[in-house]
Amino acid sequence: MEGIEKVCQFLDDAGTYYLATVEGDQPRVRPFGTALVYGGRLYIQTGKVKPVSKQLAANPKAEICAFKDGRWIRITGELINDDSRSVKVAMLEKMPALKAMYSPDDDNTQVLYFKNATATIASFSGAPETFTF
Repeated sequence: MEGIEKVCQFLDDAGTYYLATVEGDQPRVRPFGTALVYGGRLYIQTGKVKPVSKQLAANPKAEICAFKDGRWIRITGELINDDSRSVKVAMLEKMPALKAMYSPDDDNTQVLYFKNATATIASFSGAPETFTF
C-alpha cells in the first residue's frame, strides 16, 4: 500500500481525527471525520461558513492527530483549497451522510488537500513510519 493510501486508511479506521489550526495566536482543535485520496492528494472536507475555513484561509498550516488501537498518526502540512467539482463529488460519494448538509454545487462545500505534508504513524512498541506527500 502506498504511503498516502496508508495514511488515509488509518484516518478511516480511526473514524475521528482532530484538526488543529491557528486563529491569531490561539490554537484551535476540533474533531473531523472526512478523508479522501483523490488524484494522488489527501483531502479533507468542511464548510466555507465555518471558522476553520476562515482560519485556514488566513494561515494554511495545520496538523491532524488520531489514535486507534495503541497507534497514533500525526499529519502536518498546509491545507490548500480545491474548488474542483469532481473532488467534491468524490468526497460526498465516500461520505454519503454529508449529502444532507452539502452539495458539490453549493457555495459552502469546501475540500482541501495537504501540501508539503509529513505523516508519522507511531506507537510505544514499534518503529514509527513516516511518509511525505
